Amino acid sequence: MHLRVSKAAFLKELNLIQGVVEKKSTIPILSNLLLETKDGALCIKGTDLDVSISTWCEAEVLKDGSNCIQAKKLFEIVRALPEAEIEIKRVENDQVNIICERSRFKMPGLAIDNFPEIKEFTGPFIGIPAELLKTFISRTIFAITNEESRYALNGAKFELTEKTIRMVATDGHRLSFIEKQSDLGRSNLDVLIPKKTLAELGRLSAETDEAIEFGYDENHLFFRVGRRLLTSRTLSGQFPNYQLVLPKENDNSVVIESDRISSAIKRVALMADERSHSIKFELGDGQINITSQAAEVGEAGEVLPVEYTGPSITAGFNAQYLLDFFSVIQSDEVAFEFKDGNSQAQIKERNEAEYDFRYIVMPMRV
Repeated sequence: MHLRVSKAAFLKELNLIQGVVEKKSTIPILSNLLLETKDGALCIKGTDLDVSISTWCEAEVLKDGSNCIQAKKLFEIVRALPEAEIEIKRVENDQVNIICERSRFKMPGLAIDNFPEIKEFTGPFIGIPAELLKTFISRTIFAITNEESRYALNGAKFELTEKTIRMVATDGHRLSFIEKQSDLGRSNLDVLIPKKTLAELGRLSAETDEAIEFGYDENHLFFRVGRRLLTSRTLSGQFPNYQLVLPKENDNSVVIESDRISSAIKRVALMADERSHSIKFELGDGQINITSQAAEVGEAGEVLPVEYTGPSITAGFNAQYLLDFFSVIQSDEVAFEFKDGNSQAQIKERNEAEYDFRYIVMPMRV
């Protein structure tokens, strides 16, 4: 293998692929990238066995070949090189020379025989707007659990029907639901997409305004953006019946400006317990009183005037869960919908016509 490649183009693809490469794997080959020349260009592949990315980079290929190189160190070297052409050449014992102007590096490589085979897809792709995927991911990924033991909750439920596209995520304490009316030409798909896949897909979709090509087989999902292909295993397991969690009788609603209530929550949360992040909402005639207290730091409170004439409701919430919601919405106003202080609350954006976005939060004891 012998080639020359632009630093800017090479670095862009290396940066994209870093997220899937295992940093501390017990299998050494998984911390490596596979570099191979094909059709007069450089193909770069990385995988952790569950999520894989294959991408291409324009290059001047002097001799075809392939090699596995440590991903993190290669990225650090290329990032530090001057803005000039980089020469990469495989020499004896799988070693690779990297030359750029006056800089020279020699890196050990691994034989390509040990690099895992990345699943190929030959079926038809369907197009999903990149903006739709970006919105779906940003409004659900934060609600995915970080507890690896809860396997089925380590991703988001993705559903396609004849008329709708939907994504749902939950960690057992809150649930994020988003749906859009859309005819993509396919129906009856119901899969669990891992959190890591969603994070990488979010990065891919952020770099394009065009449709992302989507395909699937029995156990894998495929997302293609130009010459980049993201491949992922689906999660197995039983996702909770989210329809049972969506409130049906939350008739007590209060509308408030997003900035006003999110700022108040941030201030009051400064004095909340550091483990539970609990704050208390007291909704009464014409106002919301938000309070917090922790024995070791003190207490805080803020009163917000609102238009509300329903029954008095007192409920506790994890402040961080509420702030996660406000960090991703676009609307100037939101509606808090309650049944009572002991049932799940629902928060929705006001004047959002394109997406049906609902955020459900379980109350806490306060």
